Amino acid sequence: MAILVTGGAGYIGSHTVAELLDRGEEVVVLDNLQTGHKAALLGGKLYEGDLRDKELLSRLFSENSIDAVIHFAANSLVGESMQNPGKYYDNNVFGTLSLLEAMKDAGVRRIVFSSTAATYGEPEKVPIEEGDRTEPTNVYGETKLMMERMMSWFDKVLGIKYVSLRYFNAAGAHESGKIGEDHRPESHLIPLVLQTALKQRSHIAVFGEDYATPDGTCVRDYIHVSDLADAHARAVNYLREGNESNVFNLGNGQGFSVKEVIETARKVTGLDIPVVTEPRRTGDPAVLVASSDKARSVLGWSPTRTRLEDIISGAWSWHQSHPQGYGDE
Repeated sequence: MAILVTGGAGYIGSHTVAELLDRGEEVVVLDNLQTGHKAALLGGKLYEGDLRDKELLSRLFSENSIDAVIHFAANSLVGESMQNPGKYYDNNVFGTLSLLEAMKDAGVRRIVFSSTAATYGEPEKVPIEEGDRTEPTNVYGETKLMMERMMSWFDKVLGIKYVSLRYFNAAGAHESGKIGEDHRPESHLIPLVLQTALKQRSHIAVFGEDYATPDGTCVRDYIHVSDLADAHARAVNYLREGNESNVFNLGNGQGFSVKEVIETARKVTGLDIPVVTEPRRTGDPAVLVASSDKARSVLGWSPTRTRLEDIISGAWSWHQSHPQGYGDE
């Protein structure tokens, strides 16, 4: 039996494919390569195409013996979602509906969903727990929450069981050094800082130094991408064991500020990283940190790469060997 990974050529998707292959799983990947990279796939059978292509999905399920799906395929830029909301409802929500309908037709009853902390919006408290209020403050987060709700109804009505994994800031690179983080455009702090160290950017922007945090900059929960991949594999097994649908947060349980990330990157690289302070961005909460107690107790998951220095060191090794990202391949 195979696991279908939608968006498997993306950053977290490709690391999850690598994890599944290491576990001896047969893997099928569906990716339109809009933001993913063929070079990021260390194995598996690739179908190049779109989730909304019903004929392709039907053929994919008929040609492969699939018993579970891990669903990453989605647009994920918060700023873009607030400028082009239709794109996010079409790709994220309608794409997920298309996938669930294809699963129903193929008799596949297990799906692990790559969700996001953006479903919570402004947190009521820290650390954030799964039962906390969900009130997204952007279109991206709203579409992810709609996708979760859709899965909940497909479970209630059709018995398609799901696990939704809400995580925070994915970071780092695979220990082999073969795959890492390459977004176009790049929007994540750690690769932006490392690109600045490589002189590909003139400076790193710090958006606000007056937050109610120890050093005045935003605090975020950084989770190593390989730890996320491990959690997705565990979630598949959780569903295979016949468990009920569930929602889990994934995070380190500790936060690091923007300034801490920059200082750690300076230490790891030994290079100057110029900083320019800019005004706060609208909608940036001061602190976002997850409680992962539920995932630890139910899935038996525990992040093993929690030191910021180690996360950045692995990412730096990949960026040094791939200064143009997958464009070097």
